[in-house]
Amino acid sequence: MRIGELAQLALTQTETIRYYEREGLLPQAMRSDANYRVYEASHVKRLAFIRHCRSLDMTLAEIKTLLHFKDAPNDNCAEVNLLLEAHIGHVAARIRELRTLEKELKRLRDQCTSAQAGAACGILSGLDKASSTPRPACAAPLSAHVPGAHGQVGTPAKSQPCVT
Repeated sequence: MRIGELAQLALTQTETIRYYEREGLLPQAMRSDANYRVYEASHVKRLAFIRHCRSLDMTLAEIKTLLHFKDAPNDNCAEVNLLLEAHIGHVAARIRELRTLEKELKRLRDQCTSAQAGAACGILSGLDKASSTPRPACAAPLSAHVPGAHGQVGTPAKSQPCVT
């Protein structure tokens, strides 16, 4: 099959497939005489595995590690267990961050309970005040909001207790 058909079967954009090939997650496809990529059922299966791991918010580095063990079925999978434990830790930390975010948003919402002029809006006032106040050193970087932005397995998270 060609890349368009693979993309349809795997519900993945063609550029993502090419990216996964460049990153070594998906094996390079054979080429036809006309130099088109030719994919097989194994590509569909591997792409489905990658997509499922991404849906679990795993990084490409984590997925690459998992694929290494998938490709070497006789190797000891202790590192897979460690990887999953580290990922579970990331998810738990993210849940705590999201709960804090939810509380902050609810506090903001409670500052303006009725429709009024924008100049008197407690939400806008609260956002303005917060944006002009320096963020604490322990605050998550803005990039942490992007799914999959956590560090590599084995890299301890650099977090500090936050006093608010």
